[in-house]
Amino acid sequence: MNFAPPLRITSRDNPLIKDLKRLAQDSGAYRKQGRVWIEGDHLCRAAHERGISPAMAVITESFWSAAESYRLQSPGKNIVIDQALMAHLSGLESPAPMAYVVNLPAQPILQPDVPTIVLDRVQDAGNVGSILRSAAAFGFAQVAAIKGTALLWSPKVLRSGMGAHFALSLIEGIEPEDLAGLSVPMLVTSSHEGDYLHRSQLPWPCAWVMGHEGQGVGAELAARADRSVRIAQPGGEESLNVAAAAAICMHASAASHQRP
Repeated sequence: MNFAPPLRITSRDNPLIKDLKRLAQDSGAYRKQGRVWIEGDHLCRAAHERGISPAMAVITESFWSAAESYRLQSPGKNIVIDQALMAHLSGLESPAPMAYVVNLPAQPILQPDVPTIVLDRVQDAGNVGSILRSAAAFGFAQVAAIKGTALLWSPKVLRSGMGAHFALSLIEGIEPEDLAGLSVPMLVTSSHEGDYLHRSQLPWPCAWVMGHEGQGVGAELAARADRSVRIAQPGGEESLNVAAAAAICMHASAASHQRP
């Protein structure tokens, strides 16, 4: 195959290395650079499976000879560095031997009639990534993030999402009033009011709103909701982790939709 010839870099002071380090470790760098760092076999394969063509491959010298499936054909750029320099770039305790840089997708338009997850200021990157992963698994096609939510394409959210990003339409930085464009019923969760989830007839498609870890769904979004639903907790805990609650609600919607 006609692989782009590798460019070998050895210095931490190289301008490209400095840019890549920011991309790999700074949660908001993707917005400035218009590209995204994805590290490791799983994420890179997930991108390939969705037809995404990386702009750059970064591969360690020791892995280069075995990395044929990751090398980019011309005009893609292959960067070869040593393991110490990869450790300098990576935000992981155990850096992977290869990574891709992909162009940041253009912000899509909110689709009015598809199954949707709305994130209302969910701030923990692990929670956001886990919710994206559940959304992709349970047939929710788009995720709309209200301002104040963890940045969807940040390195930590990408790692937690485990490739779900490439299966979803992701819209971030919106205001509650932007959700007026949704034509599907909007459902919110509550710990103390509304119908119990396991007794509810759930609409499909719908939009589930998942709220801030401590404050829950904001008053403005709660007022816009068509229904409030609560999850039975016979063990007596006050509330559930937002990612766990989201997975339960999405599974209930998917199961209801598939039921004869």
